[in-house]
Amino acid sequence: MRSLSKVRGGPRRAVPEETADRIERRAPRPETRWDVVLVWLMRVVAVVWMVKGLSAWAEILGARPNAAPFETAPIGRQAVIVYFGVIDLLAAVGLWLATAWGGVVWLLAATSAIVLALLTPQLLPMSLPSLAFDSMIIVVYFAVSWLASRELR
Repeated sequence: MRSLSKVRGGPRRAVPEETADRIERRAPRPETRWDVVLVWLMRVVAVVWMVKGLSAWAEILGARPNAAPFETAPIGRQAVIVYFGVIDLLAAVGLWLATAWGGVVWLLAATSAIVLALLTPQLLPMSLPSLAFDSMIIVVYFAVSWLASRELR
């Protein structure tokens, strides 16, 4: 009956901390909430990837100044531009919503951009700072994800 009095809101007596139920003990809050840091990181990366996706669509639509017309580009380059125009925007939405599929799509977009830029620079020319930024943000994402998963244990 003593356990029922706790559930029903009956009188409670002081229980030493060593014998208290786990529910009654207050766990100390960690100083840094890595899950919150991860969400904000995902949102910042989402904004960057939204700009990248819109930039690809600006090239497709001919809105980019001093750029050659999209129709005159080789078919492989056109396919790459359309691919990143779609996948970058899809990744940006998924990252902004902080979903698991958003992180996966973003990792696919980022790693495929790095691989294409390294293996076929004529299809996707990227500067060294852009490659370094994409690689660095992937490493930071994995580090913060790992810290956030450890915090939940």
